[in-house]
Amino acid sequence: MSSTGETLRIQLLGPIRAWRHGRELHTGPPKQRAVLGLLASRAGEVVCVEHIIDAVWGTDTPQSAANGVHTYVAGLRRVLDPGRGRRGTSSVLTSAAGGYCLSVAAEDVDATLFTRCHTAARRAAAEGDTAKALTLYADALARWRGAAYSGVPGPFAAMERTRLHDLRLTAVEEWAAGMLAGGRYAEAVAELSAAVAEEPLRERLRWLLMLALYRSDRQAHALSVYTETRRLLNRELGIEPSPELRSLHQQILTGRTAPAEGRPAPEAPSADAETAVTAPPRPAQLPALARGFVGRTTELARMEHLLDETCDQQGATTPVVVADGAAGVGKTAFVLRLAHRLLDRFPDGQLYVDLCGTSLRARPLSAADALGQLLHGLGVDSSHLPADLAGRASLYRSLLHGRRMLVVLDDVLNADQLRPLIPRGPSCLLATSRQRLTGLAVRDGAHLVRLRALDEADSVRLLADLSGGRLHGHDPVARRLVRLCGGLPLALRIAAEQLAASPDVSPASLAEQYGAERGRLDRLAVEDDAAASVRTVFETSYLALPAEAARMFRYLGLYRGGTITVGCAAALAGTGRDTARRLLDLLVDSHLLEEVHRQTYRFHDLIRIFAAECAERESQPLREAALTRVLEAEQWVAGPLTEPAAGRDTAWAGAAPA
Repeated sequence: MSSTGETLRIQLLGPIRAWRHGRELHTGPPKQRAVLGLLASRAGEVVCVEHIIDAVWGTDTPQSAANGVHTYVAGLRRVLDPGRGRRGTSSVLTSAAGGYCLSVAAEDVDATLFTRCHTAARRAAAEGDTAKALTLYADALARWRGAAYSGVPGPFAAMERTRLHDLRLTAVEEWAAGMLAGGRYAEAVAELSAAVAEEPLRERLRWLLMLALYRSDRQAHALSVYTETRRLLNRELGIEPSPELRSLHQQILTGRTAPAEGRPAPEAPSADAETAVTAPPRPAQLPALARGFVGRTTELARMEHLLDETCDQQGATTPVVVADGAAGVGKTAFVLRLAHRLLDRFPDGQLYVDLCGTSLRARPLSAADALGQLLHGLGVDSSHLPADLAGRASLYRSLLHGRRMLVVLDDVLNADQLRPLIPRGPSCLLATSRQRLTGLAVRDGAHLVRLRALDEADSVRLLADLSGGRLHGHDPVARRLVRLCGGLPLALRIAAEQLAASPDVSPASLAEQYGAERGRLDRLAVEDDAAASVRTVFETSYLALPAEAARMFRYLGLYRGGTITVGCAAALAGTGRDTARRLLDLLVDSHLLEEVHRQTYRFHDLIRIFAAECAERESQPLREAALTRVLEAEQWVAGPLTEPAAGRDTAWAGAAPA
């Protein structure tokens, strides 16, 4: 990067470097450069300390991380703004709103300028100005000085390195297509040869190289590229070349005119038996949609709009959507409904895997096992599956490169299980989880959509649709059933099926049977189908909790008040307030508890019944001690919020254990 005298310039496309007034600066140790890279990529924006910690250390965060951030920021200030004085305020790296902001012009950060030039080149190409587009592509590619964020640690640097590398190769492909369209075949060969050596499994690069060689009157070399490509794909992936490559190979063999504009032509029937191979099937693995889906119109429209916006970026970012919510709230139905609305945007097929994150029937899939299933869906034979996670992830991303594929992953346990399964490029990933995957949103840019119980109108409609019309004219009864089911779609579906299957039982009688809390979960179940039992799906969420959080959940089940405060929870569990707050937040993230207002919580009605059952797993002396503690803690409140300990135990003495 040349020195032209700007106030501050930063290089991210290669080793991270910085210049001030044309003089190179010493940017410090690797983690300090990682902080500089993050702030430069967000130039002009405030980046909070927690985000910096997550970007630099990831999940391996030491207790001293916050102090480390302050130390690295102080070091950068000394380097970037030496004239500020010993304690003066920096005008380059400022503190604001719990974070830091690097004041540098966007055009003085090479990665930002590369992205802008690339976008402008695409726009010029779309408008038919090939000469201008080629100039802009050349300007964008000239800014690279090696692997982006080279030598810099941390998950953010790794993610940006991968993203920018893919974007650079995309720019090379688009530049080469423009060169071929302009008849500049020989000039394109050298750049394409280097790119193929760097990314040998990228078939689009090889297609362009074959065409450039053929158009340069190097037919034998073009055919040898195909032979090498076929051998490599068979050895490494166990697959045949794409239909586009096979078609171009056949055109070169027969001497037919290959397209000059750098785009694949329609495949012609092959006369060469050796090249007449069967392409892997287009996967279509989405499960069928459930009958009677209602509501969620706002969430569906918002996610569809967000995905359309992301897809408009032409593959620069892989869109990821995770629907989270309580067990039985309809996450899978929502994601499948969204997936079917998006089918026309992703013509290369759909992959589906149940990750069994909270299943009682199977252990959660490891990321490596899930990748094995995905690769099988993409046509990879078992004998060609890499043994390690990194190898499978690399193969998966290579196979999906340039393809518009919809990947649906059900029942994600945590972010670590999901991250290796995120494809690169123009594909899209939809997932469900009972956990709020905040880290995936922070580090990977995922869109999180939280699903709650259905409102009364949608719940009544669901009951009416699925009960065979038995609730028409019974609106008060329907509303009562909705309240007893708490608007939970799984519970509503069970109630509707019981009505449809028992014409001799009136809706009012069924509502009466559900009226008593004791035994309600017994009735909200389907015989011989654990996945259709409200108690069972709650149990799977409970079993996934850390032991400390599960203990807090059991103690909260003793409480008969309406809302739960941090102080109340601390008294029940016999912990400090900070510990109680942390455990309550864990329960909220697991959707076993709802935060009403700041530090005020409550149960969904059906989960409250389940929590009360779980409380019975504690011995009676421990239950009595917990209630005594909370009663003593509430002596400052006018009027008791709980029943006395003895009355409480009597009230729940007959609760059936889960």
